[in-house]
Amino acid sequence: MQNIEKFLNYLKFEKRFSEHTQISYHTDLIQFSKFIAGNYNSDDPTVVDHRMIRKWIISLIDEGNVPRSVNRKLSSLKSFFKYLQKENLVKANPLLKITAPKVSKRLPVFVEEKQMDVLIDEIEFGDDYKGQLNKLIIELFYFTGIRLSELINLRTIDVDLNSNSIKVLGKRNKERIIPISPEFSNHLGQFDNIRQEKGISEYFFINESGKKLYPMQVYRIINLYLRMVSSIDKKSPHVLRHSFATHMLNHGADLNAIK
Repeated sequence: MQNIEKFLNYLKFEKRFSEHTQISYHTDLIQFSKFIAGNYNSDDPTVVDHRMIRKWIISLIDEGNVPRSVNRKLSSLKSFFKYLQKENLVKANPLLKITAPKVSKRLPVFVEEKQMDVLIDEIEFGDDYKGQLNKLIIELFYFTGIRLSELINLRTIDVDLNSNSIKVLGKRNKERIIPISPEFSNHLGQFDNIRQEKGISEYFFINESGKKLYPMQVYRIINLYLRMVSSIDKKSPHVLRHSFATHMLNHGADLNAIK
């Protein structure tokens, strides 16, 4: 389909969307483009109408896509046609005539507080670099509620041990200053001393080879240790984020402050 690359550049340079979001948009739009080309012999967005999109929705559901996934794809398509309309490349947005599939509400998955206490206080991580790295990753997720991308991209200059805080770059490149306890700040300082032996890096979390961590690497670490204390199906960094928020609420923290 024409103009997809222009739209992606618009998201990257003007909207400043994250790389992960750009990839999602690209995947969704290419998938729709192939569907239109294969079923209607055209990749021209000006010929797309709501009936074509409804058939695409049906095909997605037939392929086993859940409503939440379908709605994300529709959101990508809606943004794309909104851009085309803004650039006067199409007259109307066909997504305005589309009703999105209903999504059942899911309760957030979290680890019980007692289980997190066992994980942090009783599980043996090891005194070597890998063990200290793994424990610190889990503690940072649970103590601050940061996102996976924020942890991976945390730079050494963003860790302020003097003020007991870290600075993270979140969605839409918004910076947040997150307070940490003096005790945890001391843990970060101790880790920083041994981290520098692995090599010089602008990133705070590096593996044993001195390289920046990658998402799947962190997923495996979290999954490995959560399996030791919890039987929940989903074991990911995002579960620790939910656990942080849930436990904070249980202890009387203000909801808006947590957000």
